Amino acid sequence: MKDDHLLRKPAELLVAHGHLLVAKDLQGPILDLAAGDCHNATFLAQGGARVIACDRSKEALDRGKREATRLGITIETWQVDLEEEGINPLPVAFYSGMVVFHYLHRPLIPCIKKALKGGGILIYETFTVDQPRFGKPHIPDYLLKPGELRQWFDDWRIIHYFEGIKHDPARAVAQIVCQKGGMK
Repeated sequence: MKDDHLLRKPAELLVAHGHLLVAKDLQGPILDLAAGDCHNATFLAQGGARVIACDRSKEALDRGKREATRLGITIETWQVDLEEEGINPLPVAFYSGMVVFHYLHRPLIPCIKKALKGGGILIYETFTVDQPRFGKPHIPDYLLKPGELRQWFDDWRIIHYFEGIKHDPARAVAQIVCQKGGMK
């Protein structure tokens, strides 16, 4: 089992680009989608952002909420099934930013695009089809095809894009940091 302190480290991509989400002029909350134990939400809240962490697991959200309280910060949590068929669980044009790490549910992509306000920032990293050689996940539905992530957001301003192998730990991922067009 991993050490608890390792579970709380924010994603490297978020550390590198999180400053885009803690700007003082943001007009709405940041959503940590499929947040798990809220380690990324906690990182953003420590920077002063208003963060909502959503996940299916009440237990994971409760762990994150306890950690935030221990750190003296506030995060909102929202238990939701993001994969309920035929439902868009995300409010339209509500979030100023969104972070998604190691989660892929293709039917949710149009909902993500609609949920961000104009000018909103998306930071997204998940596994590609090359991941099985490094470990889980192995299921093709959870793995991006080459260029798929970029293609979904090719009409947005791309700030950062990477697709390939990252190390420590070794993993095959695609990453994007992008901004939705339109006014804030």
